[in-house]
Amino acid sequence: MAITIKNKEHIRRMKEAGRINKEALDLLESHIAPGITTKELDKIAFDFIKSNDATPSFKGYGGFPATICASINNQLIHGIPSDVVLKDGDIISIDIGTYKDGFHADAARTFAVGEISNEAKKLIEVTKQAFFEGIKFAKVGYYLYDISSAIQNYVENNGFSIVTDYVGHGIGKNLHEDPQVPNYRVPGRKGPKLISGMALAIEPMVNAGAKDVKVLKDGWSVVTKDGSLCAHYENTVIITEEQPDIITL
Repeated sequence: MAITIKNKEHIRRMKEAGRINKEALDLLESHIAPGITTKELDKIAFDFIKSNDATPSFKGYGGFPATICASINNQLIHGIPSDVVLKDGDIISIDIGTYKDGFHADAARTFAVGEISNEAKKLIEVTKQAFFEGIKFAKVGYYLYDISSAIQNYVENNGFSIVTDYVGHGIGKNLHEDPQVPNYRVPGRKGPKLISGMALAIEPMVNAGAKDVKVLKDGWSVVTKDGSLCAHYENTVIITEEQPDIITL
């Protein structure tokens, strides 16, 4: 495992990518409402990122055709934007990456469309809070899987399932770098020790039902096998000597 440690200049560039990424998500949130299509959201994100002299990290990555991943209801991740119209009561997970001056940032949120159920509200909140429970351990002196265990414990204590088929990742000059960042306990292992300058994309993925997921025929969209709702929350985090620096928040 070759983990790249970022210096001050690398982190400065990543923070600029993170700022654009965060502002893109904020802009999308302001447009999410019943009646808009995910393809329209994708164009808003593309135009905004390009207007900041940056590049969408996902577009063309491994053949992915869009700027954002737009995943609705029982779609967990990697949903391809389309002419599907959002309707009242939906939830939508949007994942965006931004590349600027040689470095990437990556973040995701799950948003409500209009009025949603109490279960959906709880799912979104627990998924978000699981991230913050995890980064209590995103500090020098802890181990990577301390983050992982805290995320799983919080999710399961709230009655939901943590997805184990997909994980977070290191990030920097490449969108995906070492180490992998599981959202679940790894029995008998600690993972690498956290040191200042590590950059991690930490991203709890949570199902309201069972943890099992599958990939649709489009080769991208990941959905819950039982059709249950799911949510996704992600930020890019820099490990420092003090508190973790969340550069997409």
